[in-house]
Amino acid sequence: MTHSFEGAGDGTRAVRAGLPEPVKHEPTLPGPVFAAHFHLPGDPTGPYTYGRDENPTWTHLERAIGELEAPGRDGVETLVFASGMAAISAVLFSQLSAGDAVVLPDDGYQVLPLVRGQLEAYGIEVRTAPTGGDAQLDVLDGAKLLWIETPSNPGLDVCDVRRLAEAAHARGALVAVDNTLATPLGQRPLELGADFSVASGTKQLTGHGDILLGYVTGGDASAMASVRRWRKIVGAIPGPMEAWLAHRSLATLQMRVDRQDASAQVIAETLRDWPEELGVRYPGLPGDPSHKIASQQMRRFGCVVSFTLPTRARADRFLDALRLVDDATSFGGVRSTAERRGRWGGDAVPEGFIRLSVGAEDPEDLVADVRRALDESAK
Repeated sequence: MTHSFEGAGDGTRAVRAGLPEPVKHEPTLPGPVFAAHFHLPGDPTGPYTYGRDENPTWTHLERAIGELEAPGRDGVETLVFASGMAAISAVLFSQLSAGDAVVLPDDGYQVLPLVRGQLEAYGIEVRTAPTGGDAQLDVLDGAKLLWIETPSNPGLDVCDVRRLAEAAHARGALVAVDNTLATPLGQRPLELGADFSVASGTKQLTGHGDILLGYVTGGDASAMASVRRWRKIVGAIPGPMEAWLAHRSLATLQMRVDRQDASAQVIAETLRDWPEELGVRYPGLPGDPSHKIASQQMRRFGCVVSFTLPTRARADRFLDALRLVDDATSFGGVRSTAERRGRWGGDAVPEGFIRLSVGAEDPEDLVADVRRALDESAK
């Protein structure tokens, strides 16, 4: 049983989310439960029967994420997974079968093309359209599921979730939103009409670059039962230590998000005002194509900034010159990272495209580091 924090702020909710009722001499957040099986005399009734199906450590984390994604809403369930891709796959492959059609973004996470190939191998029709301009509306007719990624990764385009969800539901389609980049503190897809909010907890949700995790939150009991069944079938479950570390990390979510997102705004403004034209994208910039709709549906704009340097060589020199920013993939961690996204080959971006994830370092230091690296790389 968890406390209700109706009307509480994001920080209070993040710190207290998913904690059990206090018990004298017990820790406030119980330690990870390592168990493949549980004592189970008689009929196999729950809540805990076998370690692939449920675990008390998952339960606390799932309640916590649910309280962040859909505060005060009854009937919402969260399921945690071994990774973000495990969570994404669970929704897609549990809801679709041969003969169905699904709409995906054509500018989403770079593993989605691999997912598309597998869906098509199973006889599922895959349609794609860009995130920006709500272009997915044009290919919705007859689809069973609409997959939205907003803001998109790495291009940072934003679509109108409420508009798309209403259109999809009018056509009988379910709606899933990849909420990884926004986090529940930046955007609540279920409040905007989505059926599923799906995310990689590897990124800013846990924020330390040391956990692989994913989750699905949904309010449709039947649909979520199918997701749970898929998790059981494929065994895509998190370890109890990862789940416990994730829950521990949630306590600092609001502090991390506020610091990182505010610094990202400063970095974006610095890049926007640089003498060179860098094609900066950040939803928090008033002049950004995504700003208008982002400001209507997002409460925070995220920690990722993208921009483009003229050449691959210039981008590589820029990354080499950074001292406070690690050249690494992923995003959302307390240590800033950046990469030339084209090195993976899966994103339709220019060779000099940089995805910068702003960490928790002092913003003045990050700005100085970025400015110096831009100067040095131009020589």
